[in-house]
Amino acid sequence: MWDFNIIRTFGLMMRTLPFILVRMAVYFAITLAYIVVTGAGSGIGYGVGQIAEDPATYAVWGAFLGFGLASVGVYWIREYILYVVKAGHIAVMVDLLDGRTVGRGYGQIAHARETVTARFGETNVLFALDQLIKGVIGAITGLIGGIAVVLPIPGLNSVARFVNAVIRMSLIHVDEVILAYNIRTGSTNPWESSRHGLVLYAQNARVMIRNAVWLTLIVWVLSIAIFLVMVAPAAALVYALPGQFTGWSFVLAIVFAWAFKAALLEPFAIAALMDVYFRTIEGQTPDPAWDAKLLGASERFADIAGKASAQVFGRTPGSQAAAPQSL
Repeated sequence: MWDFNIIRTFGLMMRTLPFILVRMAVYFAITLAYIVVTGAGSGIGYGVGQIAEDPATYAVWGAFLGFGLASVGVYWIREYILYVVKAGHIAVMVDLLDGRTVGRGYGQIAHARETVTARFGETNVLFALDQLIKGVIGAITGLIGGIAVVLPIPGLNSVARFVNAVIRMSLIHVDEVILAYNIRTGSTNPWESSRHGLVLYAQNARVMIRNAVWLTLIVWVLSIAIFLVMVAPAAALVYALPGQFTGWSFVLAIVFAWAFKAALLEPFAIAALMDVYFRTIEGQTPDPAWDAKLLGASERFADIAGKASAQVFGRTPGSQAAAPQSL
């Protein structure tokens, strides 16, 4: 089935409680921002609709516009802020997985910030690297062929498409795994260590994807359970105090459930995948054949390789670099 220990992984998560609380606060604030901006758009649309004598339609379009504007702005803010928090959280989890002692409370956060700064320097390097790594994941799944290779049975195309969709969804944490590899190796060239980490992931992709799919299913089940737990008191409140608070009580229950899921279950999945990845690649070296495959299949991977070479030869990673060579 899977190669991770659920109880051990949750125990690891509880040792990083300061980061879990920070993540919950950030996700909660972001979700509320979506609600406020979307609601404001709907209200403005309703007001404009009064002039056009069609307030309901304008309110709907205003809500869509507000949601779209919030998505554009909040996406980049979310990615930037959360990746700073996420990177520190991963740094602490790497230390704990390797048996090293980390501080408590604010000391844990300060230690993580020092570790991330030492490995990546400026935050924009970390953010740019993350975006490139995400772009390589599709190439890896394409090279291994997906579930359709495993189930080449007529009539199962719809099943294969569904399972492939689950596989794609399960790979959302690969960039965090590669970040953990960067931190664990102590590399001063994050582009080169990311290149090696992606090659090692690709050559062990079937093991990693199998565990990622199981984790996705586990997270789904736990997310539903959390949602039901949070909705129960909201339903009781609606029953006791029906009226204008009915809708808001359910909205807040959903917001809190989503924040709890993102703050606890996502790092749980990351920690489990980190553990599997580190144990799977132990004693391995990047396979030049897989490196060559990724260079040919992904422009993003070639970009990472080019930036790695630029840093080795003393050039700025963003400057023009010579064509990357295979390992």
